[in-house]
Amino acid sequence: MAHTPRRPVNPKDAAEALFKPVKRPPAPAVERAAPPNTRELVSLKIDSAILEHFQKDGPGWQDRINETLASAIRDNKA
Repeated sequence: MAHTPRRPVNPKDAAEALFKPVKRPPAPAVERAAPPNTRELVSLKIDSAILEHFQKDGPGWQDRINETLASAIRDNKA
């Protein structure tokens, strides 16, 4: 049986061994169930005319958009 050194003798092999990428398994995705009727922060692109329509009545425009979307879902189910 041949005896192989634990460390590379060739300096180039030693350098390549130092920079060899370590293969790690990806971390598992954690999916958490959200409690019912909670709100989530999202980024949404909408037309500026739509945004202006909901913002013209002042504060609460995000609630008004949410209610309009919820109403559309209820109408679609019926």
